[in-house]
Parts: sequence; structure tokens; C-alpha cells
Amino acid sequence: MPHFAPVRVRGGRHPLQRLLRHRRRAVAAGLAVTAAALVAAGPHTAADTRDGRRARGHPVTGQPSQRPVPRMVSAPVRIADAETVRLLRPGDRVDVVATGAGAGGTDGVAGGVTGGAASVIARGARVTEVPEVLDPGGTGGGGGGVGGADGALVVLSVPRDTAARLVGAGAGSRLAVTLC
Repeated sequence: MPHFAPVRVRGGRHPLQRLLRHRRRAVAAGLAVTAAALVAAGPHTAADTRDGRRARGHPVTGQPSQRPVPRMVSAPVRIADAETVRLLRPGDRVDVVATGAGAGGTDGVAGGVTGGAASVIARGARVTEVPEVLDPGGTGGGGGGVGGADGALVVLSVPRDTAARLVGAGAGSRLAVTLC
């Protein structure tokens, strides 16, 4: 029998070095395992579930939403307290509250409320713009900053029917906002 050199297995002592030498294979194997896990845990349809119940946490695709999304419009609203409007920034969510003759009893003195009713006209309206006064401290504004003696303007994004209620309430009562 001829003489053969001993057979040596490379990398038996240092598996980390072997892994670093074969980096591409390790990355490919990791990606394949990750892809298989994502496919197994992906979104399911109602036909994929047992007893017609869907798996929690997975949205069912292809079904229309339960409620129609209302069409949003921009509604300029005059808020009675100009200092409150200075606190608002675009993107804030506010509730609009009506007080005064349109929402309850007033005492008849400069639109003050004596404990009359207040009603929420719009809930969770998004502030889209807080316009600056064009004539600060001059004749028409009645003061500086965002508004004057008769309040300040703010533009809200609300559904169309809520915008109509805001306009109606603004004509007959004083409006205030609360941050949500």
C-alpha cells in the first residue's frame, strides 16, 4: 500500500474564523431563514383561518372598511380668546365649544356667560393654520399678535357637516377651544 499524507480537517478548532471566511454563505442562509419566517407569519385571508375567525394582529386584505371616511374641509373659525389661539400650532387637535346665546343663556353684558350651557360643536378637529393678523396693533385688529378684541382666527380641518355647524355656532355664540 502506498504512503499517503495524513488527512487534516480545516477549521475544527476555530469555527468563528471559518464563519468569517464563508461570510456570503452565512448571510445567504440567514436571509433564507428570515424570508421563510416572514412568509409563514405573513397576513392571512379569512379562507386561511379556522372556523372563520382571523388571526389576531393580522389584517384581512380585500375587505372594505366598515365606515366611509368623511370628506375633510378647511373651516376658518373665530375663537373668542385670542390668547388661547396663540398656544395653538398646526397639527394640534382641539375641541370647539360654543358658549353664549347660541348654546345657552347669557347675562346680556358683552356676551358674558353667567353659567349658561356650553356645547361641544367639534371634537378632535385638527388645526391646519393659525394666520397672523395683517394689521398688528393697528386699526382693524384691536391689538397685536394673532387676534384682537373680538378674538382670533384659526383654520381647522373638519368634516363638511361639522364645518356647517361651526359656521352656525360662530354666528350666534362665542367659541372657545380645548386642546385634546
